Amino acid sequence: MSNNTGNTLLALLTGAAIGAGIGILFAPDKGSKTRGKIKDGYDDAKNDLKNKFDNASLELKDKLTIAKFDLEETYEELVSNMSHKTEDVISFLEEKLAELKRQNAKLQK
Repeated sequence: MSNNTGNTLLALLTGAAIGAGIGILFAPDKGSKTRGKIKDGYDDAKNDLKNKFDNASLELKDKLTIAKFDLEETYEELVSNMSHKTEDVISFLEEKLAELKRQNAKLQK
């Protein structure tokens, strides 16, 4: 969920909660009924928020698991590529060393 969507959703829920609270407070019910309605509304909002938090946590956990797998795969590819490059460098240096030995042998004669 993007940051803007989250902010919009939070603003919408906050506005709905405030509107519901004001509506309940101005309703012509007994105080005990009004308090019960407020408590029920609070409980509903709390449960809804908890569910959204749990869903967001699961989604984040899934994304982190995928990212970890991708990072491990990229690391393995990098190590493999570096190993091949190291072999290439060693081969190049061995060839140059052999060439230098041949040139040195010519100079020693």
